[in-house]
Amino acid sequence: MESHDDRVPVTLLTGFLGAGKTTLLSHLIRDPEAGRIAVVMNEFGDVGLDHDLIEAATEETVLMQSGCLCCSIRGDLAKTMASLMARRKRGELAFDRVVIETTGIADPGPIHHTLIVDDLIAPHYRMDGIVTLVDAANGPRTLDAQFEAVNQVAMADLLVITKADLVTSPELARFKARLHGINSTARHLFADHGQIAPGRLFNLTAMRESVTPDAVSDWLGASSPAPDQLAGLSDLAPKATAAKPLTIGGSHDYHDSRIGSASIEVAEAIPADVFDLWLDTLIALKGPDILRMKGIVHVEGIEWPFVFHGVQHIFDAPVPLKSWSGTDTASRVVVIARDIDKGDLKASLETLRMQPQQARTDGMMVHSTEMPF
Repeated sequence: MESHDDRVPVTLLTGFLGAGKTTLLSHLIRDPEAGRIAVVMNEFGDVGLDHDLIEAATEETVLMQSGCLCCSIRGDLAKTMASLMARRKRGELAFDRVVIETTGIADPGPIHHTLIVDDLIAPHYRMDGIVTLVDAANGPRTLDAQFEAVNQVAMADLLVITKADLVTSPELARFKARLHGINSTARHLFADHGQIAPGRLFNLTAMRESVTPDAVSDWLGASSPAPDQLAGLSDLAPKATAAKPLTIGGSHDYHDSRIGSASIEVAEAIPADVFDLWLDTLIALKGPDILRMKGIVHVEGIEWPFVFHGVQHIFDAPVPLKSWSGTDTASRVVVIARDIDKGDLKASLETLRMQPQQARTDGMMVHSTEMPF
């Protein structure tokens, strides 16, 4: 029987300083269509709550008439999340999902890691997606000045573009192209003065048993492939090209060029040992520099595919899609990394097309492969 994942979905809301996270949250907690959401933020007083819309309040939480619950982080995030879940189980609070707001220059990675590995909260919560707000007016300068902002874009499932009305059409087009160059798999939405339909912020990941083939394609960016998509590539250099030295200058090339992405499509089912060896080797060599890795993999001998997702060296448990209805059996893998040459990323992914070299030593089968790092 297929297991059911009843963990509470968590959306991570991050973004540039001044990009409009507070404005978006202010609209979210007032919107009855948002449903029962626990919004966790550093200080819910910063949102400027309308007291006429407050149902009940304590020192740590505010319940809105819309059904949203605002919770202020008191010290450690894990303890705050654990406390919320304990109160939910006791019937003191009711919520169906969580939105966590980060500070303006926060790295989303540690929060993702906490949700996966912390014994207090991992059994009760799952990551539903990373939403990054980007300011069209000040965003280019922010990307130039803050590499943390580039990381936020690179790790996003959804990029919400704000203040688009303050720039010209050519400026907006250049900004969108730059965002796509950093993260070609993230969807783009425009906020209308901070307002977005709540449903468009949720169910962004494909790490769900009931996910549809179309949702997997959207998650992997298959509907809008990056220019360096590896599918069908036949002229890949046999040896990795040396990375160009990075130089600090006045252009955005310095920060943006530190982010490399590559993707591959493998038509045939992949042997489990080939995939495991590739993944273990890549993480061992470059784990801290892997910003995100995600994909759908068809494994030899298993009738259904599974989806996987990781940030740096920490991975969610793979989700088997036992009710998979798609006829496409191709595996697709996407890697977004920092300070790794794009040619090296491509060459690494190409090893998934090839059977590893096999040698017998004392009756044992030894698998070997080479990484271009």
